[in-house]
Parts: sequence; C-alpha cells; structure tokens
Amino acid sequence: MARNAEKAMTALARFRQARLEEGKVKERRPFLAAECSELPKAEKWRRQIIGEISKKVAQIQNAGLGEFRIRDLNDDINKLLREKGHWEYRIRELGGPDYARIGPKMLDHEGKEIPGNGGYKYFGAAKDLPGVRELFEKEPLPPLRNTRAELMKDIDADYYGYRDEDDGILEALEQEYEKKVLAEAVGKWKMEGQPH
Repeated sequence: MARNAEKAMTALARFRQARLEEGKVKERRPFLAAECSELPKAEKWRRQIIGEISKKVAQIQNAGLGEFRIRDLNDDINKLLREKGHWEYRIRELGGPDYARIGPKMLDHEGKEIPGNGGYKYFGAAKDLPGVRELFEKEPLPPLRNTRAELMKDIDADYYGYRDEDDGILEALEQEYEKKVLAEAVGKWKMEGQPH
C-alpha cells in the first residue's frame, strides 16, 4: 500500500487538485506592506511570515547543513524579521494592535535575548560559525583608573596635617617626647663634659 504522500503525487491526483483549484487564484503576499489596506489581510500576512520564520529557525538548528547554507538561512530569517516589522507597523497604521510593544521578546532556548549587533541577529547553528563567535566574546574591561579630580577630591587640610593640633592629643604627646629628648640631650652633654 502506498503512503498518502505518494498517492498525492500521482498524475491523477495532481490533475484533480489542479481542477479543484482552477477557480481559485492563490493570493500572494504584497511586496510592500503599504500596499495592503485591510487589517485582516495584514494580520494574515504577518502570521504567514511568522510561520516561515518558525520553519527556518527549526532548520537552522541543524549544524550539519554547512556554513553557507546556515549563513543563507540566517540571512533569510533576518530578512523575514525585518518584513514582519513592516507588517506590524502597517497593522498599527490600520488601527490594529501594536505587536512590537505587546509581543514577546525574541529569546533563545536558555531564555536569554538572541544575540546580535544592532538589527542583525544570529540563530541556532549560526551562533557557532567562524567569525560570529568572536562577536559575542566580551573583551575584559581595562581596569578603571582614577582621574586627577577623583584623586584630589579627598585631599583637604587634614591630609597635609594642618589641623593635627586641634584635638589636643598631639600636643600632649609632643610635650612628653620633647621632655624625653631634652633629658637625653642634657645627659649626653653632661657625659661629654662641659666646655672649659
């Protein structure tokens, strides 16, 4: 017995499907969001873009795709994100909700905001590509040096010792030391002998 996917690919099934779709015209998403003037259609196109982003984010998780395919997928995702932003702006212009403000932030599987510089973001295996990893490694900050103004801020009369005598402690210590030094000098003078 053939699988459903194989049955759908037979010539008869494709012919029948073409006959059913003959009357229908498949609507394409407008190139510019400004060309859409109906709120329900604008929301439909936004949802379609979100679906495309989801598919591509799921694909980019596979690190075995190769560097060029991963870069292309990452570029496509960023292009779709930019386009989604245009549709959200158009929806707001048409009187719909402000998705940019109420929508969730883009987070990775660890709950951290998706890294990127400016508007460009990296998803899945693209974070591990050569050259990209270096973008996110933060350089250690150089040790902060105090400016001359910060160094001079704490220097006042106390620093130079101008007010040391004001508390009365130093004077008592100096008098004690002065007596001791004077007694030593007198003792030394007596030992050496008095001048004749």
